[in-house]
Amino acid sequence: MVESGTLSSALEREHREIDEGIETFVAGLAEGREDTTPLKRAIEGLRRHIYLEEEFLFPPLREAGMMAPIFVMLREHGEIWQAMDRLDAEIGKGVAADPVRGLCAELLDRLEQHNSKEEPIIYPQADSVLTPEATDHLQRFLASGRIPEGWVCGRAKA
Repeated sequence: MVESGTLSSALEREHREIDEGIETFVAGLAEGREDTTPLKRAIEGLRRHIYLEEEFLFPPLREAGMMAPIFVMLREHGEIWQAMDRLDAEIGKGVAADPVRGLCAELLDRLEQHNSKEEPIIYPQADSVLTPEATDHLQRFLASGRIPEGWVCGRAKA
């Protein structure tokens, strides 16, 4: 299941992998490469990550009384989702380095701000609050789950 033994470390690892994908793409742009594969993989991973948090992690934490922190995370997910939508739209026009680089910087900044709260506040609770059944369900999704076709973050809906 989760290699490291804790949900928090597995979720943090996903954060790092997403950031690294965006950073790899931006570094490639700086070197004249326009390979969008790392960026597209990172965006796909980020959408999946938001899904798993909103569908599997946040509901039991909200039930355990973490209403305000979860509300903040959901609001930020909506902002992050919209930033990904803008980035997807710009990439669809072609990789014009300046607009895409700026949108990547915006997304990385939003992720840094979001993760700096989520990792120390929300994730430790995943290890202590979730029931064994909820933990198992989340671990199985981490291992091989896919975001349902057409799913959109609740706070990103128009």
